[in-house]
Amino acid sequence: MHILGIDVGGSGIKGALVDIETGQFASDRLRIDTPQPATPTAVIQTIQQIATHFAYQGPLGVGFPAVVLDGVLMSAANVDESWIGYPGQTAVAEATGCPTVLLNDADAAGLAEMRFGAGKNRGGVVMIFTLGTGIGSAMFVDGRLVPNLELGHLYLQNMRLDAEDFATDRVRKAEDLSWKQWGRRLNSYFQHIEGLFSPNTIIIGGGVSKKHEKFLKYIDVRAQVMPAQMLNRAGIVGAALAAEVKG
Repeated sequence: MHILGIDVGGSGIKGALVDIETGQFASDRLRIDTPQPATPTAVIQTIQQIATHFAYQGPLGVGFPAVVLDGVLMSAANVDESWIGYPGQTAVAEATGCPTVLLNDADAAGLAEMRFGAGKNRGGVVMIFTLGTGIGSAMFVDGRLVPNLELGHLYLQNMRLDAEDFATDRVRKAEDLSWKQWGRRLNSYFQHIEGLFSPNTIIIGGGVSKKHEKFLKYIDVRAQVMPAQMLNRAGIVGAALAAEVKG
């Protein structure tokens, strides 16, 4: 079965048909620049444009950079604040004519990683983090998603900073940190995470995970730490998986 997955980001909105049996794209990926300002009307028009491009009618999954409760946006990261309190799932469904599941983008990526990537067949508490401009986070307990876990905004009291202002790949580049310096920052962050959640497995994604051999060696926690496997496919594939129940 092929399902359209869409990943909404601050700079680009990306979509592709996904073979949910294999986790592979069943079409080329289409990327359209995120409209500025990224208001609900403008973003939904872009989502509609992607669905039209694929001549798609069927269940639709959309990963979005926000906390999503019952289809309503409760926050907004890198999109217009008018999304807060907006019934995005219903609005996308009405615009596209597709039964829609709208979910947090990190949760979507986590679904893909658990089904097809490094989290496959792993039980217990599995936590997945994407390190980039911010820190996306998802947690699974015996394969079940705990939604909307915004752990990039944990306050690190010893540093007097949000985690996103201390340990992101953005900060590494901006402060010209060595891999060792950054790895030690990640170690502080993940030791804090471990003290709160005691995960069995920590999976690290984001573009920087391609260079995992440069920094994973500095992370010293009880949990097994490993790089993600789905990389830039994760958000689209996971959004499609979330919509599978609508199929």
